[in-house]
Amino acid sequence: MRSNLMKEGASRAPHRSLLKALGITDAEMKRPFVAVVSSKSDYIPGHTHLDTITKAVEAGIRNAGGVPFTFNTIGVCDGLAMNHKGMKYSLCSRELIADSIEVMLTAHPMDAAVFIPNCDKVVPGMLMAACRMNIPSIFVSGGPMMPGTSGKRRLSLTDMFEAVGSCAAGRMDESEMNELENKACPGCGSCSGMFTANSMNCLTEVIGMALPGNGTIPAVEAARIRLAKETGEQVMTLLKKNIRPLDILTPAAFENALRADMAIGCSSNTVLHVTALSYAAGCPISLEFIDSIGKSTPQICKLSPASEVFLTDLNEVGGIQAMLKELDCAGLIHRDILTVNGTVGERFSKAPDADGTVIRRLDNPFRQDGGIAILFGNLASEGAVVKQGAVKPEMMVHSGPARVFDSEEEANDAILGGKINSSDVVVIRYEGPKGGPGMREMLSPTANIAGMGLDDSVALITDGRFSGATRGASIGHVSPEAASCGVIALVQEGDMISIDIPNRKLELLVDEETLASRRPLWTAPAQSLSGYAKRYAQHVTSGSTGAVFDDMI
Repeated sequence: MRSNLMKEGASRAPHRSLLKALGITDAEMKRPFVAVVSSKSDYIPGHTHLDTITKAVEAGIRNAGGVPFTFNTIGVCDGLAMNHKGMKYSLCSRELIADSIEVMLTAHPMDAAVFIPNCDKVVPGMLMAACRMNIPSIFVSGGPMMPGTSGKRRLSLTDMFEAVGSCAAGRMDESEMNELENKACPGCGSCSGMFTANSMNCLTEVIGMALPGNGTIPAVEAARIRLAKETGEQVMTLLKKNIRPLDILTPAAFENALRADMAIGCSSNTVLHVTALSYAAGCPISLEFIDSIGKSTPQICKLSPASEVFLTDLNEVGGIQAMLKELDCAGLIHRDILTVNGTVGERFSKAPDADGTVIRRLDNPFRQDGGIAILFGNLASEGAVVKQGAVKPEMMVHSGPARVFDSEEEANDAILGGKINSSDVVVIRYEGPKGGPGMREMLSPTANIAGMGLDDSVALITDGRFSGATRGASIGHVSPEAASCGVIALVQEGDMISIDIPNRKLELLVDEETLASRRPLWTAPAQSLSGYAKRYAQHVTSGSTGAVFDDMI
């Protein structure tokens, strides 16, 4: 056993003494030691209940003959970090989480690990760490929040961010906003729509690192506790069979994950995270490959924020496994590859058929292609990302004058100040991985645009990124970023920009001669950075490579 590095032999008597200080018996010393890595915290709604999940996992490990040891990681709630300096640290936390787990599991050698994430950057950070350590591992998330309700209307956090814009435009008064505020987020769990947290938890299930149900069983249901207990038991089976993450995270598994991503309309952040994970697993994927999967995968689910359908609805009709079963009818799924409990095909064979409404059948998809599109052009020679499944039909092709802002704050002030007009293309730059640093999410400006009723006539482009709660013609991850003198740095107020999502084009309608004349005049804005943010900016790569550190490329 790997744990014997710290518990076997005469030279390890001091180590055993320390372990016995924890109450470990001589009998337990001979059993496998299993790490339980939790992101429990009291200030993240998606994580506040993870102590309950942890206890169930620990019980499962003991049931199967292992000895659990729990430690916690950090976690950032993107909703609480939104539209202030805190958001600069959200994406940054992914690498910090992966590094810290590597430290803990190397300093304290365990035989296997159960990972308990729920929100946003914790999921990919833990997955990246699992690849690095490559010990038998399995995941169980905390599960999605129930949707809020106001009368017959169901709510999510999207409604709250859009309410800010609605109030600014006089379309809602403060009493109405206060009513929504009290009802939109009814309890624990990751935000209720197909936002980044739920997207990543669903993809963790698809890629084979979690048991069926991981992505959709609500946080408040007893089924989630049972799933956690079964997860603790299953990690011992993985240990016995010596099945490790890199046995599961193969190119075929990544293709399955991308198929699912496109079919259910996941957050655009998944492009960053799946790309980063592919580097950690040793089988890097490109934006071009991601787009090829998108072009050949129909979108058969449309969930909030693109509709009023929620994760709970998907769970009730068979969840992720029912969706995979439908995709398999077209031969789009690698069914014979390994997961933490059998093959992909064995898992979804037990699922119900698509219900035709929440999970549409292949002959009646929401779209013929996937929920995410990758755009290229002179404005994004290395690529840009849009959640096309949440774009209104009239904005799939759009051109308009650039309204240029060098920070999210400047753009928000202009939007809420009524300075953005129909047909405008809002450009927010110097918010990329290096330029932010940290590639802030732009939920506030996109939600303000939608809340003011401009999402059918105004587009937004940024080298930053978006929340999974974003909807509308919001194009992010523009690469190269402005801080690297990408063309987005050369855009001037009033320049015409052309967006053609069906044809995957993003163009600044300015000739190359003019751009060449602007380049010598460009200088990067001065940054005053310290601590982790400074180190991050020095080592982070482009959004087109998942914003991983340069030592991974």
